[in-house]
Amino acid sequence: MMRPGLVSVTFKHRPCEDVICYAHKAQLKSIEWHGQNHVPPGDLEIAHRIGQRTLDAGLAVAAYGSYYVLGQSEGQGLSFATVLQTAEALGAPMIRVWAGHQNPEETPQGTRATIFEETRRVADLATEKGIKVIFEFHDNTLTQTGQSCAALLGDLDHPNVGTYWQPVPEMDVNENLTQLRCVLPWLMGLHVFHWGPTHKDRHALAQGESDWVQYLAMAGQCHDMLNVLLEFVKGGTVEQFNEDAATLHRLLV
Repeated sequence: MMRPGLVSVTFKHRPCEDVICYAHKAQLKSIEWHGQNHVPPGDLEIAHRIGQRTLDAGLAVAAYGSYYVLGQSEGQGLSFATVLQTAEALGAPMIRVWAGHQNPEETPQGTRATIFEETRRVADLATEKGIKVIFEFHDNTLTQTGQSCAALLGDLDHPNVGTYWQPVPEMDVNENLTQLRCVLPWLMGLHVFHWGPTHKDRHALAQGESDWVQYLAMAGQCHDMLNVLLEFVKGGTVEQFNEDAATLHRLLV
């Protein structure tokens, strides 16, 4: 089963109540909550309240979209323990983390080793709470490509660590399918959008419908349940979000 939802950072400057309303009206099923504007780490009262309001609206909390950067955040004053407490208060089954802030070729071996060991540490801590750790699939991280992401996850070999996937705007559909194929064994969710030829060129999801038919078909081969989450719509408007949500529903029929 693929569960359609929304990444709340799409509307990061709008109140949580509005985000819940948008997702509910668009007949989505879940929300990944933004770990800065919407549910700040350490504010357990807000986390609990937003988690409950999400459930009250008939929606699931897909994940806590934290901005915890492995190898950096602890040294900058944000502990993973705080992130984990927040996710638990929110009722999130997963925590999104970032595998550093350099591309794989430029990451020193010592930094890579630090990220590797810290991933194991936070994954063990999250396991105790029944919460999974999920990498952001993004440029300027160790999970910049399907190959680098698979290499990291394969070396980690930790049952509580997986990854998101999203298409790279600069790549064509076949290149993106190759990237997706690399991470299939560890895939826990997809961030859905249609951009190109750069990340600044955003289009209606309907324009990428034929691409997403292929992405979803491949993702669905290996997994019983995946969160399929709309992220960043053209112009940032509710109208475009509603159109994209309708497209996503059509794709999942």
